[in-house]
Amino acid sequence: MNLEDYKNGQVLLIDKPLNWTSFQVVNKLRWHIKQHFKIKNIKVGHAGTLDPLATGLLIICTGKFTKKIEEFQAQVKEYTGEITLGATTPSYDLETEIDSTYPIEHITEALIHETSKQFIGEIAQKPPIFSAIKKDGKRLYELARAGETTEIKARKITISEFEITKINFPKVEFRVVCSKGTYIRSLAYDFGIALNSGAHLSALRRTKIGEFQVNNATTIDAFIENI
Repeated sequence: MNLEDYKNGQVLLIDKPLNWTSFQVVNKLRWHIKQHFKIKNIKVGHAGTLDPLATGLLIICTGKFTKKIEEFQAQVKEYTGEITLGATTPSYDLETEIDSTYPIEHITEALIHETSKQFIGEIAQKPPIFSAIKKDGKRLYELARAGETTEIKARKITISEFEITKINFPKVEFRVVCSKGTYIRSLAYDFGIALNSGAHLSALRRTKIGEFQVNNATTIDAFIENI
């Protein structure tokens, strides 16, 4: 591709690696495009944040296609992942240490499958305190890291599929198809409560956004090599 291609707009499908923020991916790609074409700036943005501990599909838009970001963000998403039963963390995932443990002896495979049905359809979900949502000009995770508590309002989201794919206590693997604004970490936390226990998200991978699939994505290194 030449510079005009990037300026006119490209949709780049990137398989985000573990421990990278979505912002870091955008910065890395922008820097290499600028270096390669010896230009001062070019618009580059992502269509939907992935947490650092999540991997998978990240849609990157360049040039004029950055105007399409909201359109991509609004599309249905698919994730696969793992929930660990019997323990919670403040961030609802492995970003923070376990703060409480709960019994799981009463949980059967049948109960897990039956409980998963409660989360299908339009539900009210509270985002995690460790999230990028802004309240009074500050991101919630900034308040959380400062030890501040704040009231978070539940939001309507839609989960069209929540499939339990493997159970190996205390680990439960799943696949979920959901609307924009769904927090899989909150789903894991709420799932633990629904099982009269506790739970946290221990792995997450985004596999689809609309018609875009992670199978068609490239790594950051491969993009840099091919530019």
